[in-house]
Amino acid sequence: MGVSNDKFCTWINELNPRTNIQTLSKDLECEWLIVGAGYTGLSAARKLAEIYPNKTITLIDAQLAGEGASSRNSGYLVDTTLNDGFTSDRDLENYKKKTDIYKLGIKAVKKFIQEYQVDCDFNECGKYYASSKIDDQKTLENFSKILSKLNYENHLLFKDDLKKQLGTNFYNVGLYTKGGILLNPGKLVRAMINALPNNVNLLENSFLINWKINNGKIICEFEKGTIKSKKIIFATNGFLKSLGIKKNYNFPLTLTASMTRPLNSKEYSDIGSPKEWGVLSVRPMGATVRMTKDKRIMIRNTAEVSNPFKMSKMELDKRAAIQKIGIKKRFPQLPNDIIESTWSGVVSRSRNSSQIFEKLDDNVFVAGCYNGSGIGVGTLFGEQIAIKAANETSEEIKIIEKKKKPTWLPPTFFLDIGVKTRLMYERLRSRSDI
Repeated sequence: MGVSNDKFCTWINELNPRTNIQTLSKDLECEWLIVGAGYTGLSAARKLAEIYPNKTITLIDAQLAGEGASSRNSGYLVDTTLNDGFTSDRDLENYKKKTDIYKLGIKAVKKFIQEYQVDCDFNECGKYYASSKIDDQKTLENFSKILSKLNYENHLLFKDDLKKQLGTNFYNVGLYTKGGILLNPGKLVRAMINALPNNVNLLENSFLINWKINNGKIICEFEKGTIKSKKIIFATNGFLKSLGIKKNYNFPLTLTASMTRPLNSKEYSDIGSPKEWGVLSVRPMGATVRMTKDKRIMIRNTAEVSNPFKMSKMELDKRAAIQKIGIKKRFPQLPNDIIESTWSGVVSRSRNSSQIFEKLDDNVFVAGCYNGSGIGVGTLFGEQIAIKAANETSEEIKIIEKKKKPTWLPPTFFLDIGVKTRLMYERLRSRSDI
């Protein structure tokens, strides 16, 4: 068994192909092993290599580094989120703990970008929460009050102003929040790969079958070899549950997205020549939509309980049809064949939208379950779990560990029924904003 991603993600395909890919082909022993080479694993490896410059850090992934969820997301580096259960004054302190982590995540990404002079189309343009239903005005007004109490700059917008900003008259009410950042996730994670220090041994296309602890050593069995390590960090996010890690506290969801080709001059002019923007839905299952720097439209409007290891081309095509409808609703003047690519990706969720950051056992550490905020939080948690695993501490760790831990989930059979039912309910509620 292995992870078999589709080959259609625009963020990945626009990058130059990597060469000199190393896979595990024999048994190894090491002091440090990191499983998962996305934002978290790459950041953990970079930090550990800095702490231990004379030690070799082994970093391994089931597929090509950075080509899982890290480069398949929508490219939002978030400062705030709406659909995570914090909607009243009584939750204000817990919401502040969550936004404090988002702030640290943004800071961690900015520091990396500045230190390594990364070009990832980083744009501090803010973001919009928007809805076609004027009934959602009350939700946005309440959210605006919470943001204002926490000193986040924001303002309410209605149909005409939204059309000027976004180039579509689809939305009737929206809330602009200043602190959000848009970027190209593929370029960012590729830069993290390129920035790996020389004492990091990166192994790819090496699927972890099983792991156990025996006589104080962690033994990991892969398809073509075994790695024994003294310490291990799991950074597999959407695949934590499949490895039996915190399996009653996180679950994977499969998302799909589509992106158009770049709009030509006339098409771009016809929609008002808007600047780059990003829209998140007011309702949980509504569409995430972006206008990218190079004048493409990206849309993500599906989330489901599905096999996280593979999605067929036929299944992707069905979801692309839904995304085509979403684009036509917003931009009816654009051609029917404008979608250029459709891809899938896996995220990890918890019941209470909290993340996992902890020591599981002697010398076993885990960070993940980002609930859709993996660019910033994943980068932050990678760096900080490395510090924690090195028996050091930081102010960031103190802030991270103030948050609530994920709450318990029922066994898989009942969980799948519950999640599918909830997704169906939210999909019905959000059907006008698909």
